[in-house]
Amino acid sequence: MKNEKETKEQLIQWGRKEFLEKGFAQASLRNICKNAGVTTGALYFFFENKEDLFASIAEEPLRELNQILDEHFDKELNQEEYLNQVKEDMEDLACAKEMLHCIYQNYDAFHLLLTKSRGSKFEHTEEQFVEMTEKKYRLMAERICLQRNLSKPADYMLHWFAHTQVNLFVHLVSHEKSEENAGRNLEAMVACMVACWNQLLQDK
Repeated sequence: MKNEKETKEQLIQWGRKEFLEKGFAQASLRNICKNAGVTTGALYFFFENKEDLFASIAEEPLRELNQILDEHFDKELNQEEYLNQVKEDMEDLACAKEMLHCIYQNYDAFHLLLTKSRGSKFEHTEEQFVEMTEKKYRLMAERICLQRNLSKPADYMLHWFAHTQVNLFVHLVSHEKSEENAGRNLEAMVACMVACWNQLLQDK
């Protein structure tokens, strides 16, 4: 009988493979256990169910990415005065690079979250990021417009902007398997997003 640590690692390894191949909904616990060389009962010793096994792969990387994003927005929201343009652009790019690194250090987990999580509690991950991002941008826009005596952007445009920003990372994960390749395009993509954000804040 394998020791407990090895057994759990085997279940996670084969669970990841099964989820990547078939998606959460179609993945078979029986196949996972068979490939791991354990009984189904052994799996329930470590995990409550299939979703719990999926969470053991995806939940911690998702928490790390959320923390990076939260810290970036909180830093900007807590400033007395909004950053000057050059420093603002540099901080946005630094945050984007940190997020990209987190994603590619946990590539399988984010590929699962974004493309293979249907039927699990994680299936709305992309929409949740959009909602969180839109909320933060709404607060930032209100503060900036108050400081500069500008009209606030339309809610529709803020939602679109948040969705586009999240889609930037979804696109990279979906089309580039290496962080190096993704990083080559990141700076230009972030520059486009910053220009778009500044345009949204122009007085009408």
